[in-house]
Amino acid sequence: MKSKYSALPYYVWMALFTIAPLILVLVFAFTDNNGAFTIENISQVGEYTNVLVRSVWLAAVATVICLLIAYPLAYIMSRLGPSKQRTMVMLIMLPMWMNFLLRTYAWMTILENNGLLNRFFGLFGVGPFDMINTQGAVVLGMVYNYLPFMILPLYTIMVKIDNRVIEAAQDLGASPLKVASSVVLPLSVPGISTGITMVFVPAVSTFIISRMLGGGGNLLIGDLIDLQFLGNAYNPHLGSAISLVLMVIILLCMSVMNQFGEEEEREGMLI
Repeated sequence: MKSKYSALPYYVWMALFTIAPLILVLVFAFTDNNGAFTIENISQVGEYTNVLVRSVWLAAVATVICLLIAYPLAYIMSRLGPSKQRTMVMLIMLPMWMNFLLRTYAWMTILENNGLLNRFFGLFGVGPFDMINTQGAVVLGMVYNYLPFMILPLYTIMVKIDNRVIEAAQDLGASPLKVASSVVLPLSVPGISTGITMVFVPAVSTFIISRMLGGGGNLLIGDLIDLQFLGNAYNPHLGSAISLVLMVIILLCMSVMNQFGEEEEREGMLI
């Protein structure tokens, strides 16, 4: 009897905060102000294709950069001693203890025209450079804020890779590049898959970073959804439709990525 009802609180939580909001999104996306069924909201999403493409592109770029930075760092961390590993994890998590908004404000101070970087360049008679209110600044903000979400899953997987497996490959004559591509990479695919998901999903739907670092000229899909619910052009039906389309695109991207990850993992096992 105890086991039968032990999961009840989780079911209630999912019903209230996951299933019910999704149902509301569906209802608002396919109804008008009078509550009548319509697909006009979905059709209007096509008018913002450029915003959607920009959001997916910048999120993909940020995700790739996070992966390129996090992968070697996670591997180095996983080969350190236990005390050094704990220290490195703490240093990576340390910025996350600060409020997200404050971290983004800090980058505004660094990147603005009279900010710290341009002042530094000015000492050498260079600049000022236009770094704020650019797509590069948005990508930088994404990478800085979401990099730990890529490092930690990779580190968690790589720390489980036994050194004896790597040493065995080396003893059999495998070069460092061959060890990395045929041993470490296939075994770390689950961490890569999780890291990409944890970075891409919040990056593609962010609105604070794009608003503060990108200015009005780099509107992302998250900003567009936010405007439909909190802006002057209040239209929760259109906002729900955009959210629904974004959700479908994310699910499609994740399914393709998971299929690719499963193929890589199977190839690694065959090798």
